[in-house]
Amino acid sequence: MSEFVGKFTTHEQEEQKLDTRAEVNRRTGLTMLVVVVTVLAVLVAVAVYAQNKESPNAQDKYSLKSPSGIAFSDFRGYEDWAAVSSARQDEILKVIVANPKMIATYRAGVPLNGQAFPDGSKIVKLQWKQKKSTEAQFAVDVPDVFTQAFVMEKDSKRFPKTGGWGYAVFNYDAVSGKFTADAKSLSDCGNACHTAVKAKDYIFHPYEMR
Repeated sequence: MSEFVGKFTTHEQEEQKLDTRAEVNRRTGLTMLVVVVTVLAVLVAVAVYAQNKESPNAQDKYSLKSPSGIAFSDFRGYEDWAAVSSARQDEILKVIVANPKMIATYRAGVPLNGQAFPDGSKIVKLQWKQKKSTEAQFAVDVPDVFTQAFVMEKDSKRFPKTGGWGYAVFNYDAVSGKFTADAKSLSDCGNACHTAVKAKDYIFHPYEMR
């Protein structure tokens, strides 16, 4: 009888040890899961903070609006739009880019074929101060400080008095790293000079051969 009781007690102790080990493993697993989730959350937070710190304008420039109500966000993604042409005026270098809809229309022959750009067409003139290259083996001017984004968008209902085009200027200050809407930019800003090319739907620059 005593031998049977001893075996039963030993078996019971072994089961308790197994249960204890299982509980320890379960708690260890839960702890590891919490640690992993916490580490991932911290890494994501650090990445977002770093991105925002490196790109101070990424979150706020598209909240800007011109005095006439033209939103910078209407031109979201202009940084990657295809180039139309380029120009230089005194000490300013300019690159003209357009959204995919306008680029497709350009390639279809507009405005040289006498047709007008459709609503939704958008074009941006990017401007830099220039400087002499210190690396090239010949005299060449290169962009220095970015200064301005001059924008135009086609919306016949919103801008019926200016040939369907709306104009705005967003200035960039390299010191503060901030864009601001030009306070002197009205809804017809730029239209006065663009009427010179009314026959080309108010657009100076053709889509250059490449």
